[in-house]
Amino acid sequence: MNLPNKLTIFRVILIPFFVIFMLVPSFQNWQGQLVALIIFVVASLTDMLDGKIARKYNLVTNFGKFMDPLADKLLVCSAMICMVELSKLRAWIVVIIIAREFIISGFRLVAADNNVVIAASMWGKVKTVFQMSMIILILINFDILPEIIRVILFIITVIVTFITVILTIVSLIDYLVKNKDVMKDVKS
Repeated sequence: MNLPNKLTIFRVILIPFFVIFMLVPSFQNWQGQLVALIIFVVASLTDMLDGKIARKYNLVTNFGKFMDPLADKLLVCSAMICMVELSKLRAWIVVIIIAREFIISGFRLVAADNNVVIAASMWGKVKTVFQMSMIILILINFDILPEIIRVILFIITVIVTFITVILTIVSLIDYLVKNKDVMKDVKS
């Protein structure tokens, strides 16, 4: 197994630890939140790193093509679901984001069945950066921070969350429009 794939597996392994530090009551304090933040940032950095290494050293594998996006979705969706549970994020926002991921994943399966590869678009990459930024901003807003800092972080988080929802919808529309021919029955 090459290094990019090991980083992807490492990201998947980090997810349960992140969830534990988010949801186990004895960790629901600023220290637990800090550990969850560190785990999420490390996992997010492995996402960036594994792709760069795979492309730079020509280590792209079918396993990586499958697992890397799956690991990303598991990480981001786990974080957002935890945040809904903790009333830190609205459920409708998470539903829009997860619905988009299911639609694109299904679209990619249909495309793959027709021997078409749908590459990540610029909109999808920007959307991912905003999703991860939104989660990090929510995690950074510790109870021990001065009130003015918390208010400023809250305002920034609301703005980033709004942009994230818009980018989620725009990237979905972009994928569907650019790849509308995928839904045609190519095999017949």
